[in-house]
Amino acid sequence: MPIPLEDNYNDVIGKAQRGLNLPDDALAARIGMPESVITKLKEGSMDEIVFDKISRALNLHTGALIAMAKKDWYPDPVRLAGLEQFNTPYEDYTVNAYVVWDPDTKLAAAFDTGASAKPMVDFIASKGLKLEAIYLTHTHPDHVADIATLRTANQPVYSCNKEPWDGTELFDAGHEFNLGGLRIETKQTSGHSRGGITYIIHGLDERVAIVGDALFASSMGGGMVSWADALATNRRYILANPENTVICPGHGPMTTVGQEKAHNPFYPEYKPSAS
Repeated sequence: MPIPLEDNYNDVIGKAQRGLNLPDDALAARIGMPESVITKLKEGSMDEIVFDKISRALNLHTGALIAMAKKDWYPDPVRLAGLEQFNTPYEDYTVNAYVVWDPDTKLAAAFDTGASAKPMVDFIASKGLKLEAIYLTHTHPDHVADIATLRTANQPVYSCNKEPWDGTELFDAGHEFNLGGLRIETKQTSGHSRGGITYIIHGLDERVAIVGDALFASSMGGGMVSWADALATNRRYILANPENTVICPGHGPMTTVGQEKAHNPFYPEYKPSAS
């Protein structure tokens, strides 16, 4: 079964409202309409005039937001040699983790753990891979829940020095790692979390960005630390990559830079008919 999108259109609107500090009454005043029209839209009304006014007020792309409301878009499947996604249940939602490996040397790295790392451990064994290291995108509980299972041979676990985790080796954003013939860049995509890291992997058939909760297919993580930083670092360090770059989010399906430029409501400037 395909992994559902992490957010619906109401989630997108809600995140933008919180980021801009515009509760329903303030948003209604900004768009010059009664608060009841916002309530109706959130309950399923498809009034495109209201969608357009709300989108403009929240710096969202109207067409992309309406497509989410109509459930008209889902990212194309991603299949890439040297990359595997793992999706495990955590409380009432699911969380992703990833294994990346150099097909020539069979050296592998894990990125986050998911709620259970057993599927990752089993996969690594079935493919005859050697797990060299574990990298954390950030330290929210759902992403670090099963380090003990994943760390089968005392592999190093790395986390950003702005968001340390007990037992990890710390690094500054900008540091590079090597994995066989692969090169791993680290970029600071803070905003959702204080020390959020995006790992840019070079050397597979396509560039890969493992982004944690910085960005989702057609959405993004909430700006729990800084909404402005979340938007800005996503633009600078994720969406500036080539369009075929595979985006591996902490929740929801994998996507690509090109698809997010075309379909993510939070980045209207990339659309030909930006609102």
